[in-house]
Amino acid sequence: MAEQPSARSVKISADERGGWSSERPRKEGERPRPVDVSVRCRVLAPADRLRYSPGSLLLIVCAAPPDAARMAARVVEEHNAVLSLAKVRTLLAGRVPEDELENRAVELLDAAVAKRLNANHTVVIAMESLAAEAREPYVRMAHALRRPRHVVLLETARHQVPEEERATLNELRRALDAGELGQEGFQTALRLSGAAVGELKRIVFQPPPRED
Repeated sequence: MAEQPSARSVKISADERGGWSSERPRKEGERPRPVDVSVRCRVLAPADRLRYSPGSLLLIVCAAPPDAARMAARVVEEHNAVLSLAKVRTLLAGRVPEDELENRAVELLDAAVAKRLNANHTVVIAMESLAAEAREPYVRMAHALRRPRHVVLLETARHQVPEEERATLNELRRALDAGELGQEGFQTALRLSGAAVGELKRIVFQPPPRED
């Protein structure tokens, strides 16, 4: 990566270009198509500071979920915005039967995300899966409320990537680098690897500075 000035920053605007969907007449009893959430996706370059619009949804995806959680805790300025299944499991431990823990954790996480999005509050989720299916419900929640949607892929050491997930990770990398994650509804995407991970110091959710 080319050398950049030390005080560099990437600004992500509140561009709310929504997806489009076909509204062709449907036969009686035919299930409606899911809303098309696709948008144009901008691939960001690594920087030491990222600024997203307030009320955004940001998903941090990593093959080693604890790494995603640690990075979010380190760089996200708005700590209350950071959510994860691991946090919810900790809150529920000992309060619900073990065989119900996972389902209850998912339900509570989904409810917390929906509540914050409905209140126009920022949401950052440290994801536990690389699969698009895991991202889709949150993207659709945000899309329905016209909230900006962003994703960060955090790279990790090769030995931390389970063999069965390497193909999924490779496809995610390819799609991100090609700007294809707009098909999932993300307006920006960023891949962090190597030294760029440590160089990222802060993620803030603020409007752009006023031009006097």
